[in-house]
Order: sequence, then C-alpha cells, then structure tokens
Amino acid sequence: MTTALIKQKLHNYLEVADDKKLKALYTIIGADIENSSPDYSAELKAELDTRTENLLSGKAKIISSIESKKRIQKILKTSKAI
Repeated sequence: MTTALIKQKLHNYLEVADDKKLKALYTIIGADIENSSPDYSAELKAELDTRTENLLSGKAKIISSIESKKRIQKILKTSKAI
C-alpha cells in the first residue's frame, strides 16, 4: 500500500472515528504531532496577517504562475543582454 493511500485511509477514518478511538490515537502519536507543528515567530505571523488582509481587501496584486514565468523569462533575457 502506498503512503498516499495510507494517508487517505487514515484521513477518512479520522472523520468517522468515535471520541474514544480518537483520544487513543492521539495518545499514541500526540507528541509527534506537537513536535511537527512549526513555531512561527510573532513577526512572521504579523507579516502573514498583513499579506492575508491585503489579499482579501484587494490591495495585493496576484498574478498567475504563467504570468510569473513570463516575467522571469523577460528579466533573464534582459540580464543576459547586458
């Protein structure tokens, strides 16, 4: 069984598992879960909040990956010409 399939099966099971089984599973892997959660600095959290606010308010201009690649290629071509 592939890792992806195992993850999917576990995810599906967690959605329907009863409280007792969820608590038992958490007891087994809880420390790993806590250790794998990243600790973000207050500065990073504030920056992410600002970016989210700008995105939701329309202040941030979002471009597609295709447009981004076009811009990068243009910059690379210009820098090679210099």
